[in-house]
Amino acid sequence: MLRGVLMGVGVLALTAPFAFVTAADMAEGAAAPMTMESVTISSANYQIPPIQLLRDSGKSVALAQELDDGRPVILNFIFTTCETTCPLSSQTFSAFQRKLGAERSKVHMVSISIDPEQDTPARLRAYAKKFHAGPQWQLYTGTLQASVTAQQTFGAYRGDKMSHTPLTLLRAAPGKPWTRIEGFVTPDQLLHHYREMLAAL
Repeated sequence: MLRGVLMGVGVLALTAPFAFVTAADMAEGAAAPMTMESVTISSANYQIPPIQLLRDSGKSVALAQELDDGRPVILNFIFTTCETTCPLSSQTFSAFQRKLGAERSKVHMVSISIDPEQDTPARLRAYAKKFHAGPQWQLYTGTLQASVTAQQTFGAYRGDKMSHTPLTLLRAAPGKPWTRIEGFVTPDQLLHHYREMLAAL
């Protein structure tokens, strides 16, 4: 049963055929050019459950407190052995943080493993290094139940990690609605929605 309360409003499909990552974007954690067909944008409210996760440092933390530290949040779900969706999503996060420059310290980037039985903190640290994650980008693992609950909360649970689909979530501040981006968003699109979200505060 889903624990998250999802209230979707104002869904907008954005189409960007033949939009490729630039050479600069590919410089960090790149694997191959990404072709973007479309992303779907919606707004939602979620009730964060009282679950504990493990940071890539090995520290046990409460998800709600991690997300409510006062900074804007950008969140996705990954697993380290993924060879399709996750490298592309992480490549986008990597390019996004580079585009932010000095502003990156003002945002909290969150990646939660959907394969916590394999993704130990050590594996997450290696994955973070591969994609040049800055200190504002933290990766989390935990128990299988905690991971499933987090996925269900954000409407990301697909029953099996191989059915994982690209999803990026943004929130400007605690108590504000989440922007839900389904599909392979480009770094420039992500930056646009991030700045647009902050401008609306």
